[in-house]
Amino acid sequence: MIDINFKNITEFNKAQNLPEPENPLFSIGHKELNADEVEKCISSQEEASYTNQFYLISLKNIVSGEIIYGRTKYDCSTGTLLFSSPNQTYTVKDIVVSSESWFIAFHEDFIRGLDIQKRIKNYNFFNYNVNEALHLSPKEEKIIKLIFKGIEAEYNNNQDEFSKDIMISHLEALLKYADRFYKRQFLNREDINKALFTRFKEILDEYFESGKLEEKGIPTVDWLAGQLGVSHRYMSDTIKAETGKTAVDQINLYLVEEAKNLLLAPNASISGTAYKLGFEYPQYFSRLFKKKTGLSPKEYIENASMN
Repeated sequence: MIDINFKNITEFNKAQNLPEPENPLFSIGHKELNADEVEKCISSQEEASYTNQFYLISLKNIVSGEIIYGRTKYDCSTGTLLFSSPNQTYTVKDIVVSSESWFIAFHEDFIRGLDIQKRIKNYNFFNYNVNEALHLSPKEEKIIKLIFKGIEAEYNNNQDEFSKDIMISHLEALLKYADRFYKRQFLNREDINKALFTRFKEILDEYFESGKLEEKGIPTVDWLAGQLGVSHRYMSDTIKAETGKTAVDQINLYLVEEAKNLLLAPNASISGTAYKLGFEYPQYFSRLFKKKTGLSPKEYIENASMN
């Protein structure tokens, strides 16, 4: 595999056969290729891995080939909006794109000290460690292209004291629309969501049945996400879209359901149950159990014995 690391936006533009950026910390690019150029726009059959030292947003219609995000490959026949943060890596192989593509590259220093710098950390599509692309409907693609064009017009305008603020406003609008479209995508991908949640529960079952809860404690969200091959944010968003509850909530509900079974076993004790479920302190277990069931473990046992 070829590994390519773009240290700055100037290097990136050069590799894309685009002019040097007007600002070394910000660039917007727009390519329109004729049919012959599209035929040539195919990467080496060897996979290539790319890492950027800046934020990158790109919009492409991918005709064929693969963009690998984590362990998942997605249908890219419609407009594909890709996001990556500094030091994230994505892999491509035999990519052929349609005639038009866009990208925005900006260094963190370009937004440093601005409100957008704080907000950008909250957009999950920049925090998935590249596990999920955004696939746009034709209507959504038109909206995103209009924003790209607005940024391009300002970028190519004579720079003045208002230029950066205007470009930042357009960029914020793009991110807000992307957030809206991502939420739509999660809701529309029910089969994938269900499959991931099913596997999530299977991993919890395997962990419990192998005695790891008692041996190693309650599994973390990061550990579970690692078992699924996705980031914890991606896992949490998928589970929230599927169940309405967070990954942490689902772990706690699993523990409570297992606790109900253990507490009703002959000679079971509350502290013994807590330790079997990975709790270091029985009082933490009792607190969680009552929060989720409305009864303390002792009350639950007493009620069950009366029925």
